[in-house]
Amino acid sequence: MGYQTASTDDVESVIDEEYGGMWFMKDALGTEEVGLTVLELEPGAKGKEHDHGGDGQEEVYCVVDGEIDVDFADETVTLDEGDAVRIDAGETRQIHNRGEEQARLVLAGAPLS
Repeated sequence: MGYQTASTDDVESVIDEEYGGMWFMKDALGTEEVGLTVLELEPGAKGKEHDHGGDGQEEVYCVVDGEIDVDFADETVTLDEGDAVRIDAGETRQIHNRGEEQARLVLAGAPLS
């Protein structure tokens, strides 16, 4: 078969429900290089501050619903529904939902070749 389907219903969230939900879809989809994550953040919630300098993975965050802020070392970028940002592997980042509604994002990452 040349395709694989998966749903967040197939995967257990790795964060507490009070903060939203975070589902790593890579294993459920059987991907080899591309990581795909669905993230829901409740108002006031934030993601973990991190970078991917060690594994060389660049990421793209795409906002499906709501609005989020991505804090970088020297600035904050606000993304609205339909907006996306590509992030270099070594760039430290942290996602915040400073709005009043739940935000939903799709995060994709893969190592740079």
